[in-house]
Amino acid sequence: MLLPSALSFVLLSIAPRVSAAIFDVAQLEWTLKNQNGSIQIPAAGPPSQAHLDLLKAGIITEPLLGINDFTQRWIVNDNWTYTADLTPFTRTLDSAALPTTLLVLYGIDTIANITVSGHPVAWVNNQFRQYTFDISTAISAPSSSDNNLTVAFESAYFYALNVSTRPDVEQFPGNGGVRNAFEYPGIWPMIRKVASDFGWDWMNLGEQGPAFVPAGIYKPAYLVTLSPSIGESVPQTGTPPVSPPASSIDDVAGPIFVEESSIDIYKQGQNFSVRPNQSADWIVNVTLGLRSAVAIPKSSLILSFPELQLTSKPFKMTDIAVSTNDTFWITAIWSIPDSIPQRWYPHNLGTPKLYNLNVVLSAPSSDGSSSIVNFVTRTGFRTIELAQAMYSQADIERGIWPGDQWHFKVNGKAFYASGNNIIPFDPFYARTSTDQVRWLLESAVKGGQNMLRVWGGGTYQPSSASVAGGVYDFYDICDELGIMAWSELIFSDALYPINDFLLENLEPEVRQNVRRVNRHPSAVQWAGGNEIEGIVLWTNQWVENGKHFLDELPYTDCSTTKGVLSLDPYILRFNNGTPGEIYGNAERYNYDASVAFDYSSFPVSRFVNEFGFHSMPSFYTWEEVLLSAKDFSFNSTVVMSREHHPPAASLAFPNPNAAEGQREMTVAVELWLPTPGTTDTNQTFAQWCWSTQVFQSMAIVSQVAWYRHGAGQSENNLGALVWQLNDIWQAPSWASIEHSGRWKVLHYGLAGIFAPVTIYPFWTASNETLQILAISDRWEDVNGSARATWYDWMGRPLNTTSFDFTVPTLNNSLLYEAQGLANILPNGRDAADVFLHLNVTANVDGKKVANEQFITSSATKFTPTSLANAHLFDPQISMTRGQDLSFTLSAKGGVGAWTWMDHPSGTVGIFVDKETGLPSNGFHLIPGIDRTRKSRTLDFVHSLRAFQVSFILNPALSKVKNPDPADFVVRSLWNNTHLGGPSNPNIELPRRDLSLFSRPLWYLILAAFGLLGLFVIYEYTGSVFFTRPPPIHLAEAD
Repeated sequence: MLLPSALSFVLLSIAPRVSAAIFDVAQLEWTLKNQNGSIQIPAAGPPSQAHLDLLKAGIITEPLLGINDFTQRWIVNDNWTYTADLTPFTRTLDSAALPTTLLVLYGIDTIANITVSGHPVAWVNNQFRQYTFDISTAISAPSSSDNNLTVAFESAYFYALNVSTRPDVEQFPGNGGVRNAFEYPGIWPMIRKVASDFGWDWMNLGEQGPAFVPAGIYKPAYLVTLSPSIGESVPQTGTPPVSPPASSIDDVAGPIFVEESSIDIYKQGQNFSVRPNQSADWIVNVTLGLRSAVAIPKSSLILSFPELQLTSKPFKMTDIAVSTNDTFWITAIWSIPDSIPQRWYPHNLGTPKLYNLNVVLSAPSSDGSSSIVNFVTRTGFRTIELAQAMYSQADIERGIWPGDQWHFKVNGKAFYASGNNIIPFDPFYARTSTDQVRWLLESAVKGGQNMLRVWGGGTYQPSSASVAGGVYDFYDICDELGIMAWSELIFSDALYPINDFLLENLEPEVRQNVRRVNRHPSAVQWAGGNEIEGIVLWTNQWVENGKHFLDELPYTDCSTTKGVLSLDPYILRFNNGTPGEIYGNAERYNYDASVAFDYSSFPVSRFVNEFGFHSMPSFYTWEEVLLSAKDFSFNSTVVMSREHHPPAASLAFPNPNAAEGQREMTVAVELWLPTPGTTDTNQTFAQWCWSTQVFQSMAIVSQVAWYRHGAGQSENNLGALVWQLNDIWQAPSWASIEHSGRWKVLHYGLAGIFAPVTIYPFWTASNETLQILAISDRWEDVNGSARATWYDWMGRPLNTTSFDFTVPTLNNSLLYEAQGLANILPNGRDAADVFLHLNVTANVDGKKVANEQFITSSATKFTPTSLANAHLFDPQISMTRGQDLSFTLSAKGGVGAWTWMDHPSGTVGIFVDKETGLPSNGFHLIPGIDRTRKSRTLDFVHSLRAFQVSFILNPALSKVKNPDPADFVVRSLWNNTHLGGPSNPNIELPRRDLSLFSRPLWYLILAAFGLLGLFVIYEYTGSVFFTRPPPIHLAEAD
């Protein structure tokens, strides 16, 4: 955690004639113009991007509205120039003794020429690097007509196209079949920019991503003045390299700017191929990259942990040379006994303990010594390993399938990695907020998740807003909350050229980001990229001279991978394995809904790092972006235009392949749930959207259960990371949380199935076998009790079986097994008339925890019929609204299958069980069960018929701070085919008075007309959508 300070930066002694040693260039007056000058507007200044400034000026509407991802493509094709008058900065300088001035740019997106006062400074071409330039000469001799800081951006699209046509650039025939997949095809490997900026579909090629290809100074930028001498001791500051807001800057200067810092904590003797000795001393390795205006001999570095009352001896540093054009490096290595600090653990396995590390760099002065760098940073002590060694013969004899390990160990102990994947939080990085990210990370914790994978097709996530121009906090929050972050280098789904002019740009990118992230105990690994190994193997098999590309693979193991043959030397396994053995990790994407619950179609793997199915966002989320009543249909043109799965593979609009993605969701709902269709078109659309989410939850929860149970099977599965946590916009996607922060049905489902102890029924249809297992991810044996109760759809209990169990560490226990429907179903009952409710309680860490699951044909394919054929009854759900956003639900008729509470537009939050505080939504509301008092125990009380939930509002993200309880609604599967009426009046949505299809038919029409229809659309609308706006000149900001 960073110390709050009005001096939150690392510079560094008082200089009497220098003001604002770190000057935020956002304080300057900025303009933005396009290449021909037809648009010239005031701009916000860094951090910003061209789309955001055009939006603020009223030139465009919100990019995420409607079909703006299509109509605003003209912005991508133009060149954009940001200009700021430097006079407010230069007039603060002493013209008689100008100090050294550095221009520090933490993020340029992406291709830009930089000039200062008319003098060329640099041409940059990497979004993921920070840049520091000595501009003292330019400042001291400005052009008579130019005292500006100018950053001129070239279209990233056209630049990448140009690079791809260079005769010396390596080409990749076929490229695994994916190179031309997205809206701007075949170019993202040619430029160091967020790959998904060019469009993505995000799943088995990937979510549904818009292709805005933004440009701008997307992270903060500063002018840093260095004093020519060592003065008084400096105040303590935050983690370098700092990026303070303008309000935090004071009149302080110093001779040194800390450009980079790396703080790495590990065990004595540990390295990449040598496992840590858990009893060895800790090594604290502190490395600083400096820009210095003066030579400083005989400096020393002192490290301390105040909370541990530990202070190092002074470490003597190499004499610091004058270094304003290059970085000067110093390092100190400190040994600390193992027993002194407490260790950092993920939140579900211990306490994520953090400590303040103080770093003081001092130099001799007339009165002894003066500190010239003095900062505090937050870090922690832990070991993390990725175990990839071969399983021993002893392991095989105790039941482990032969092959290699592939799992993580924290502090020497293997654990189950339960989690998710994240993609960029918004198409425009510059407007992402810490509040937005914190909500997602806190939601992951509430969802029982301890690991998040930072996907390699997005961006390097920041430490915090105050470090290296981060804009928002990420790793700092992961440290605090106890979430492990699997990080990836930004390479994804393609082979990348290894020409020298490209490689020389990669090394500083990787070094800068790894150094910055080193200090975070939450960082558990760096993978080489996303899904590249499979492309290499495909190329090796199918492309002439394909082995050439296999030999050139410049990465460590990526996701997904077959692991390693050797750690030292490091050799990837590729296809060099023994048939029948298990290696590496796996992913699963299967869009045939008929096998969604067929366990034989799931991978048998040590670790599954991606698996998912797509669903629609909620009706309320569609309200954020749909502009016309006719758009509110599953099959409307605008909804279909935002379906990017499968991807277009071109700039064709709408996506000519969208029909397939819509078909997959439609078939899944029709196969497993009552098909939505009522006389109210709003309700029908809302139920379609929600039903796709119900199926998504059923399918993914089923997979999580399967992979978790694998911890006790021969595959020894120790990881399941769902694809994906968050949305980048409002569209069909694989996310469990929508763009606004609204939880989908899936995220509530994950909160249950990722619970420390859970219960699940595994149904194998091929031989009609049912197994009920209790599953635990705890390091200790867990004792508990379970109950299985059959109900009919009127909510009448038919029979109950109770179980006591003990689950060994990271394992499961079989509670029940039977074969044949006649032996499983209650006597005389048809499969369409009943469902099974499962409930478990156990003692974990001295506390009673509980979990429940219900199964029907739809949840686990338990019977030959599905919920589409189940004999449901009107649940007659009663909802009593309280003024404190608490709600009492009761079923007066039949069972409310998949009862779902919805909060209104403009609100962000979650529903929790009022008794336990645990997330609760998307449940079977059973008449006669008192879920208020006994919902998490085995003691059911049939005299009370109510369930109380509370809505916990997130005020930071909610536009509506005091929602009206009357705006909350409840739905169930009954409403797929029945209007809300006297028995359930709560399905009330904004009126859209237009006749809409009641079922998704439009995708069939689109498939029929195909490319012919697209050609007509383009011919008649292209001139409208691609005509540049007329010249616009707005008054400059005062």
